[in-house]
This record gives sequence, C-alpha cells and structure tokens, in this order.
Amino acid sequence: MTPPESPTAPGWPGRLVDIGPLRLERGGRLPAVKLHVETWGTLAPGADNAVLIEHALTGDSHVVATPDSPDPLAARPGWWEGLVGPGLPLDTDRWFVVCANVLGGCRGSTGPASAAPDGRAWGSRFPFITIRDMVTAEVALADVLGIDRWAAVIGGSMGGMRTVEWAVGYPDRLERAVILASTAYASAEQIAWCQPQLLAIRQDPHFHGGDYYGQQVGPEAGLGLARRIAHITYRSEPEISQRFGRAPQRGEDPLGRAGRYAVESYLDHQATKLVSRFDANTYLVLTEAMNSHDVGRWRGGLEAALARVRAACTVVDVDSDRLYPPRLTQEIVAALDGRAVRETVSSMYGHDGFLIELDQVGAIVARALGVGGSAAH
Repeated sequence: MTPPESPTAPGWPGRLVDIGPLRLERGGRLPAVKLHVETWGTLAPGADNAVLIEHALTGDSHVVATPDSPDPLAARPGWWEGLVGPGLPLDTDRWFVVCANVLGGCRGSTGPASAAPDGRAWGSRFPFITIRDMVTAEVALADVLGIDRWAAVIGGSMGGMRTVEWAVGYPDRLERAVILASTAYASAEQIAWCQPQLLAIRQDPHFHGGDYYGQQVGPEAGLGLARRIAHITYRSEPEISQRFGRAPQRGEDPLGRAGRYAVESYLDHQATKLVSRFDANTYLVLTEAMNSHDVGRWRGGLEAALARVRAACTVVDVDSDRLYPPRLTQEIVAALDGRAVRETVSSMYGHDGFLIELDQVGAIVARALGVGGSAAH
C-alpha cells in the first residue's frame, strides 16, 4: 500500500524544497528533509511581502487553484478557495503567498511514507515530532526561500498551533500573526478526542505496527473510523441536527439493521474521501504532534511564552466551535494583554466555520493585513 495521489508524481503543482537535516525537539534527527511547497504571486525584491499559510491536520500545500495553469492538478480547487488571488483578501498582486505541506505529511513532504536512508519507507521508524519541529522545518524553508521575515503567518486549527509557535519561537521573523480556531495548548478534551482516533488506526488488523507499505491492504478501516470520530467534533450539534435530523439515508431503512441514518451515510462519505487521499501513519504522527502542543512548555508557562510575541496578532474564534472553544482563544488574547485583536466568526458549522465562512474570514484577514482595517501593533 502506498499513499494515493503522491505529489512526487510528474505534474503535481508546486515543488519539493530540500531543507537539509533537521534536529528534533525530543532528540535525534532526520537526515534529509524535503517540504512540498506551492506559491502564488511574486516575491518582492526586498522579500518583504511574503505570507505563510499554515494548513490544518488533513490539509496540504494546495490552498487554491491556479486557473490558468495547463496542469489540471494545479487548476483543481484548493481547500481555501476565495482567499488567495488577484483582488482577494490575500491579493497576489501585492502578496507572495506560500504554503508548505507540513513535516510528517503525506503530500510530498518528508513523512512516514517517505524513503528512509536505507531506501525503505520510514513507517514505524519515523520519529516522534512536535509542533515546534514543524515550525523549525518551516524556518529552514524560509531561509532557503530567502525570506528573513514574514509579512504574516496565517493558520487555522493545527495551522493555528504552528502560527502561535512561530510568534513565540521566532518573534523577530514575522510582522503579523492570524490565529484562527486554535489554541496555545492542546486541552485535555482535545487529547481525549484524539485517543480513540489513534487507537482505531493502531488496532486495525492491517496496521502491521505501522509497516503496512507494500501490503495489499492497509489500515483503511481504522483511518476511516478515526475520521468519523474527528468529523463529529468539527461540526456543531445544531448544524448536524438541522441538516440530518433522524432522517434515514435515501433508499435505506435503518430499522432492523437494514440501512443507515442520513448522518451515518454522511460520516461514511467523509471517511471514504479521507482514506482515498491520506496516509494512516501521517494521521498518527500529526495527531500526536497536536497533542504535544503547548507554547508554555519549557518557557515558564503560557503568559511568559506569549510575552515574547512581537507580531501584531489577530486571534479568531468560531462561536459554535466545540473542539477549540472560544474560551481558549480568550486565554491567548488575555495573555497577550492588549497586544492582540480578537475577532469572532459567527457560524452554525462549528470548528469548520474557519474553512466555510469565507466572507467573514476574508474580511478578518484583510483587516489583519491592513486592508480596510487595522490590527494592534
């Protein structure tokens, strides 16, 4: 089994950038790391117009389509369509926008499915990585690209974790930070929701201890179950209730075990979509990295860590988010003590509101970048 749609295939949009070896927070090193990168716009001569977008758990470097590209892969829709492009909130006539598939990913960047020095996939041997390691890799990427300081770093969910870590760990290397639907540390409930997802994959009989590459069947069932669990937390109860209620799936009868409710069919669909494009080991590696997230670790706690921040911060919550509730956003704002703007996305969609409510998110991003508004400085 190999991850489908590998970005190393000819024609995949973007490019692989070699950032060299990487020392890891928990010890050890990766001897050779590559990150898969896509860019939009043109880097200014002074390299002062670069914006880094940080994707979420199952995202990748393909933020938006490049419509005029002859490559059908580049022209296909991305995961944040409507935010990046000429005349849009991240106006590519002004900004040079960068997005890299994260360290540990399965969309071209070095991860468990990548070849280790012995030529075999890393698999179970891929080291434990943290959010800080991901940002360390992105710092090396910025160096290779010739970007000493980002005009902005913008990310939601796991991408918001990396944005916080950028602002704390490298305060002189970004001017603005936009943190969407995220947190300064993984809460007990977030870790609790992750545990059954991790177990679902590891207890799949086709997991083979993480060394399932080359097998006819991999842990697709476990990955699908993990996705079903996660997706429930990404949406709000009112949205799920209003959208599905107790309706049976069309043409099926859930009474007597002969069919599914509509909401069950929806979760099955979400699982099938993810399994077709994602690697189970990557899901484990990135989920455990999210669990490790705590900007206060070894920095004297949350307030001491956030005291390092020099960027103009915009911190955004989604009012119906039950996975990253607004109280966690308020903790960041309070610790920044007047050095941040708090914004709220009003949505019935829950955590996924930062991906869905594009008009609201676009307006917030524009204000944070100083277009039609201003952020604290």
